[in-house]
Amino acid sequence: MRYLPLTTDDRRAMLAKIGAPDVDALFRDVPNSAVVPLSAFNLPDTQGEMEVDRGMSKMAARNVAAGAAPFFCGAGAYKHHVPSAVDHLIQRSEFLTSYTPYQPEIAQGTLQYLFEFQTQVALLTGMEVANASLYDGSTATAEAVLMAQRITKRGKAILSGGLHPHYAETVETVAGLFGPVERTKVTPGSAEDIIALIDEQTACVVVQSPDVFGLIRNLRPIAEAAHAKGALLIAVVTEIVSLGLLEPPGAQGADIVAAEGQSIGNGLNFGGPYVGLFATREKFLRQMPGRLCGETVDAEGRRGFVLTLSTREQHIRREKATSNICTNSGLCTLAFTIHLSLLGEDGLTRLARLNHAKASALADKLAALPGVELVTGAFFNEFTVKLPKAAAPVVDALAKKGVIAGVPASRLLPREKSAEGLLILAATETNTDEDFDALVAALKEAI
Repeated sequence: MRYLPLTTDDRRAMLAKIGAPDVDALFRDVPNSAVVPLSAFNLPDTQGEMEVDRGMSKMAARNVAAGAAPFFCGAGAYKHHVPSAVDHLIQRSEFLTSYTPYQPEIAQGTLQYLFEFQTQVALLTGMEVANASLYDGSTATAEAVLMAQRITKRGKAILSGGLHPHYAETVETVAGLFGPVERTKVTPGSAEDIIALIDEQTACVVVQSPDVFGLIRNLRPIAEAAHAKGALLIAVVTEIVSLGLLEPPGAQGADIVAAEGQSIGNGLNFGGPYVGLFATREKFLRQMPGRLCGETVDAEGRRGFVLTLSTREQHIRREKATSNICTNSGLCTLAFTIHLSLLGEDGLTRLARLNHAKASALADKLAALPGVELVTGAFFNEFTVKLPKAAAPVVDALAKKGVIAGVPASRLLPREKSAEGLLILAATETNTDEDFDALVAALKEAI
């Protein structure tokens, strides 16, 4: 069985219509040096559905599930417990709707949970307004830079060295077309002097806290310096649970907050789909990307919800649109909203305290190992240690022993020689004392 929808006759008719003698003629502009022959991929012959299923199952079996071993990976994606009630509730029919909730009379369930989600995000981040979500944290950060460029009518963006490298690369790809993007030197475990780089051409300063190495940053002096020069401060949060314990970015002077919400309601899922959080000051509302749901009353005075703002729509505003974002992460947003509602404010605070306590206990155990140095002083549930040897082969060796020991910094910063011995570890409420003992014992033997 072939998985191609076109027959030979279909292809022949299409080629005849466009005047091409064969398929190869369609690719004649591609130089031979760029063409890789099919034989180089060593692909199997055509197979039936059962054979393909069996082959895919064998490939999947090579993965080690996060719950099947002591797991300490973080660096932007975190393993938290998601109550089974979340998966049950997101399947309720009230939340089923078509692609976009333009017709409020048939999408009240969707519109209401988006409204509740926006309220939750605004409260978490300490901001005045939040949108109905974006794709993920990295694209939310890029959208924040574009928004700052529009507001200030400047192009220059300064990125902290502590910003997750994947986020920084996304900003450079998306926003670099509209102005220079400068990244400060990577300084694991300490804050760089980013204030000295701010000038009258700066549109925004992007700072992550806790940063990619786990360091908690004080945003106030950076916000004050940026505002003095007419620039905006964009605060980035990759571990949203941290805001259950730390002071929100809005209270520290941030103008825009871009965050990843995966930690609440959403599993690791091999890297996605995730849910981007985006919040800002009310005065910047019209420049905010994405859509905004609002509360109103119907003709009979009953409470209802509508799609209040969607100024990014290309088919309405075209080149004047604030963004080319066409949707929001609906299902992930719903899972986030339900999980956070189940936790409540006190529950989130308890969860955050538990995360910090777990990470502190693990950091103490690792710092006691000969040759291991704790790099991150102030952290939430993630920190960085320096090993006496390269971290990547150590992580590989521990994986073979059934311990997923974290993320080597060299994986995120392959060009930074200083990153080779650095290991980024995260501990959450899912980790046990047995997990800690297994990591310490395996690491002690490996180094």
